[in-house]
Amino acid sequence: MAENSPRSPRLTTGAVARRLGISPTTLRSWDRRYGMGPAVRDGGRHRRWTVEDVAVLEDMCRLTTSGVPPSEAAGVALSRATRSRTAATGPMSPADGARPRGPAPGGGLPLGDIRQEFRGLARAAVRLDGPAMDRLLAGLVHGHGLVAAWEEVIAPTLHAVGRKWESSGDRYIEVEHLLSWHVSTLLRQAVGNAPPGPRDAPPVLMACVPGEQHSLPLEALAAGLAERTLPMRMLGAAVPAEALAASVRRTGPCAVVLWSQSRHTADRTLARQVAATAFGVRGARTRPLLVLAGPGWGNRAPGPGMIRPTGLREALDALARHCAAVAGPFTT
Repeated sequence: MAENSPRSPRLTTGAVARRLGISPTTLRSWDRRYGMGPAVRDGGRHRRWTVEDVAVLEDMCRLTTSGVPPSEAAGVALSRATRSRTAATGPMSPADGARPRGPAPGGGLPLGDIRQEFRGLARAAVRLDGPAMDRLLAGLVHGHGLVAAWEEVIAPTLHAVGRKWESSGDRYIEVEHLLSWHVSTLLRQAVGNAPPGPRDAPPVLMACVPGEQHSLPLEALAAGLAERTLPMRMLGAAVPAEALAASVRRTGPCAVVLWSQSRHTADRTLARQVAATAFGVRGARTRPLLVLAGPGWGNRAPGPGMIRPTGLREALDALARHCAAVAGPFTT
């Protein structure tokens, strides 16, 4: 990059915001709160950002993506810039290394009680920073395990993005789509990299109910089952009732998981039909355990042959116990 000089390009706030993947409002907020403003203002008002200014902001973005709170990230980025300038040009005035003036919300999303060190995922999503999301997601699973990463970070962040989208019109749709794609990629890689389970054991059959397009939670369950080397078959989103019934008869599953995100898609008649579907040779026919998964099923007590787990860990534990009891010698 070219050194700063009177002829060096000086970018507008909008241009810098597009380059960094953040909003102009965020840039102005960082200037106001943390002293992260440009070195030059045309006419004393209009911000014009130099190459060095943008480098400091990029450092700030990298730090917040790694989970550092914005106030601390600003202090570190400014301190690094001050040391760099001092090494190149000599001591600077105290104002050049101004410290941040207060805290800021994490990534602009309603993250609630998410652990502070994991807020970088939301910030990377808002900036549409795909490589950063991949690194953070992989680090979460490696450092904390799949279940903890999903329940404590990934799912809350997805919910936060969804709430932001619902409350702001058409904004943040691209954030939700990109984050979902990277999460799905991570989960499918976990399935593909898991050691194979027993080949002849009856599988867990998973499907979203007809009309239900939200399949990410099922993908998380599939990754958890693969991690425990439990065989499974994933049918995915919006499976027609006829196809679901045919799949139950053809695969002879030990359990069927039906996901419903909303009450509009939860079909209890279909659930009862699936729970009553028998398969196997005459005289030794059996039925699967039906797992009603997702908030769409509400809090009503499940019917005969059904269970209603409240989270990923509970669902995995229940399926592991049931599959072990059904598979018997196949699990050895």
